[in-house]
Amino acid sequence: SMVQNYHSGSKRFYYADFDSNGWPQTGRNKALREIRKAFAFHICGDQHLGSVVQYGVDEWGDAGFAFCVPAIANLWPRWWLPPQPGEDRQPDMPSYTGKFHDGFGNKMTVFAVSNPSKTGREPAQLHDRAPGWGILRFDKKARQITIECWPRMIDPTDPANADKQYPGWPRTVRQEDNYGRKAVAYLPTIDVTGMENPVVSVIDESGGEIIYTLRIAGTTYRPKVFAEGSYTIKVGQLGTPRVKILAGVRSLSPEEAKTISVVFDN
Repeated sequence: SMVQNYHSGSKRFYYADFDSNGWPQTGRNKALREIRKAFAFHICGDQHLGSVVQYGVDEWGDAGFAFCVPAIANLWPRWWLPPQPGEDRQPDMPSYTGKFHDGFGNKMTVFAVSNPSKTGREPAQLHDRAPGWGILRFDKKARQITIECWPRMIDPTDPANADKQYPGWPRTVRQEDNYGRKAVAYLPTIDVTGMENPVVSVIDESGGEIIYTLRIAGTTYRPKVFAEGSYTIKVGQLGTPRVKILAGVRSLSPEEAKTISVVFDN
């Protein structure tokens, strides 16, 4: 998605930036539909402008999060300064955050942007173009990703600098936020014995499509699905003999409760 609409030292307005990989939209959306099946977090660069967005395909927020790190030195500065404020932005957040269509019509929800500003530091051509770096902290136990975005001149290892990141950072997202599509129905809760943190893969039996694959936290998980129907669930360490396959699992309404026990011999 195109999280920049002003470019270069002269701050020229760009309606659509092909360097963002937001076009062609068909390819962009096809890629996002695949990426979200893995609940994958997108780390990117070379856009010169630090940002955190959540992609939308059919609806805002139905795909994953992306962190574009700022450049360590910006020869080509960029800004995200939309003419209209974003919709449904979080309380007390800047007007450039919230839900937008980019110049290609792609849906995106903007959470933070490191727009260039006057810093008073010299050389101004370096420090006034929002240089810096990103740090990502993956908490495997909590299944959370903390996103940090630091100005170039700030030492992130010094505790005294804890509040000196670019405005809007740090931000934390959950692993499951990377497939934000709303559930239409659910499958029975999977209760696993004999294996911690197994992989769960959900397959639509109507066409054989893998809906998503996720290493769950712990031993219980209630899979969401996006259409009523019959599904196959694979549980275990995929690619090894330690896999259980549950076929013909019917979807349930959100109010229904059912549990399937999956037992692995140690």
